[in-house]
Amino acid sequence: MKGRYNGGMSMNNAVNKRAVLLIAALSSFLTTFMGSSINIALPSIGREFQMDAVLLSWVATSYILATAMFLLPFGRLADIHGRKRILTCGIFIFTISSLLLSFAPSAIVLISLRVVQGIGSAMIFASAIAIISSVFPVGERGKALGITVATTYLGLSLGPVLGGLLTQHFGWRSIFLATVPLGATVIALIFGKMKAEWAEAKGEKFDLIGSVIYSLALIGIIYGFSLLPAMLGIWLIVMGVSGIFAFVRREMKVESPILNINLFRKNRVFAFSNLAVLLNYSAAFAVGFLLSLYLQYIKGLSPQSAGLILVAMPAVQASFSPVAGRLSDRIEPRILASVGMGLIAVGLSLFISLNEKTSLGFIIANLILIGFGFALFASPNTNAIMSSVKQRFYGVASATLATMRQIGMSFSMGITMLLFAIYIGRVEITPEYHPLFLSSTKTAFIIFTALCSGGIFASLARGKTR
Repeated sequence: MKGRYNGGMSMNNAVNKRAVLLIAALSSFLTTFMGSSINIALPSIGREFQMDAVLLSWVATSYILATAMFLLPFGRLADIHGRKRILTCGIFIFTISSLLLSFAPSAIVLISLRVVQGIGSAMIFASAIAIISSVFPVGERGKALGITVATTYLGLSLGPVLGGLLTQHFGWRSIFLATVPLGATVIALIFGKMKAEWAEAKGEKFDLIGSVIYSLALIGIIYGFSLLPAMLGIWLIVMGVSGIFAFVRREMKVESPILNINLFRKNRVFAFSNLAVLLNYSAAFAVGFLLSLYLQYIKGLSPQSAGLILVAMPAVQASFSPVAGRLSDRIEPRILASVGMGLIAVGLSLFISLNEKTSLGFIIANLILIGFGFALFASPNTNAIMSSVKQRFYGVASATLATMRQIGMSFSMGITMLLFAIYIGRVEITPEYHPLFLSSTKTAFIIFTALCSGGIFASLARGKTR
């Protein structure tokens, strides 16, 4: 229990568990609400700044990429210097950047501030789940994680609805402004209710060089995707992949790595559970982005109406995630998560037939199917990952889980941007380009179905958790 504050395991008894759960849940809600609400506002942002389809994608991708780049470093820093400290800084950065984003004067400033917001998000993701795992013992952890995951999906649920409502009546800038009071509330709760601190790796060194290599490698890969099929994009991807290999070699040699490679080499549950997350989000994240554009461009719906339709998937996720979390305390997570992945794959395959005549009823029913699959997958899979490591690795495990999720999101958006570049080019999506948009969407869902099908096998291959 090296470096654990205030007397080891007795801390769990002294901590206000409900307050910790509330803070973690609100933090998770804040970050996901921002992501899903901005998707619905993208057409409005694109029109104001006259952004082409690829540049518009970067409004979402810059946030995701920045989060992915900094998750592992902040996860390690949280284990060393304190998870509460990192969470507090993250909420503060996220809230201030949201305020500044509401006054962004140009596309470049908007995307730059989204990077800052992504850094704050990385600090939140790297610490919130780790704190939950530190406070709640194994028998209660699944339920607590299920509630946290449910609020994550609640953010995804309310994002399209409130985002569409705010965009339609007050403009897209109001979305950023609306998150500021909630961020301030979370900061007040942390200072008022969260008295404890958790830092099991206190005193260990931080690998700054490894962090830089890792971050630059991710930039190369994701930015390279956005430039394909240009030769520069290919070179950036090659350099990025080489950087990941260099990072892994370094982490196997240094005394205090930011990512303990043995967690992947010697822990089958941890390795395959994280692989399942990567494939799951690579396959499913861009669904909301693509359907937001489809409903507004092809179906001609308002942002508010499109948001009400898109709410179907995350609403089901939020409703069933706590149940799935509780079940994962008693039933093997491998079984629940694999069934969930199977349902998602079916839903993605049904969207391959999407065209201008597809009924809204079909879209809503399919979103409900995918949402139920996500609920069965996410909470049990998270429980499996956090229960497979020792306490001193909670921050890194939480950050690794979130990193796989964010890299998956980045790949999902990267695939989408690549298809837009190939099919549509760097132009605004006007009516004459609608057939090309539909063709790129069909190809995207074919690729996403294949990725999700691979995720089923990764989920099954993890073996038993208990």
